[in-house]
Amino acid sequence: MNIEEKILLILDLDETLIHATDKKLEIDPDFEYAEYFVYRRPNLYEFLNEMAEHFKLAIWSSADDKYVNEIVNIIRPGEITFEFVWARSRCTLRRDYALDRYVREKRLKKIKKQGFRLEKTLIVDDSPEKTRDNFGNAIYIDPFEGNQKDNELIILSNFLKSIKDSDNVRTIEKRGWRNKL
Repeated sequence: MNIEEKILLILDLDETLIHATDKKLEIDPDFEYAEYFVYRRPNLYEFLNEMAEHFKLAIWSSADDKYVNEIVNIIRPGEITFEFVWARSRCTLRRDYALDRYVREKRLKKIKKQGFRLEKTLIVDDSPEKTRDNFGNAIYIDPFEGNQKDNELIILSNFLKSIKDSDNVRTIEKRGWRNKL
């Protein structure tokens, strides 16, 4: 498969790939950033390396731009290149009346303007409200809050590999994705 045919896999950062907290957990952090103790999700490197074989990878977080870029530089395996690393400045602020707060949404029409096809784009996030308008492209995972027995990335990897050759990811039912393995 040539690179143009690969699906773009956009990954969230906080509570998806890492957990950053101002309160130290019972275990030592993987590293510290500013006032945060940062914990990598178990199997992170294996996941990123394996996904890089099958997908084009990108990061999109609703966190501060400087924070996102610096954290990604720390956790990125050296041989991996991301298509893009986007942060808060690329999100759209929307009032969510049901949640009674503002939400920074990740609207995929922005990546379409960059030349990526939505039929060949997946976005993985732990916060459905941030990808609300991307339903056919979104895979929702359980938030990571430091549990070192977490195996979500292994399960996700198996699911993603099962759909890596799809011509249109939007036609794949992703609700209950864990049960489709």
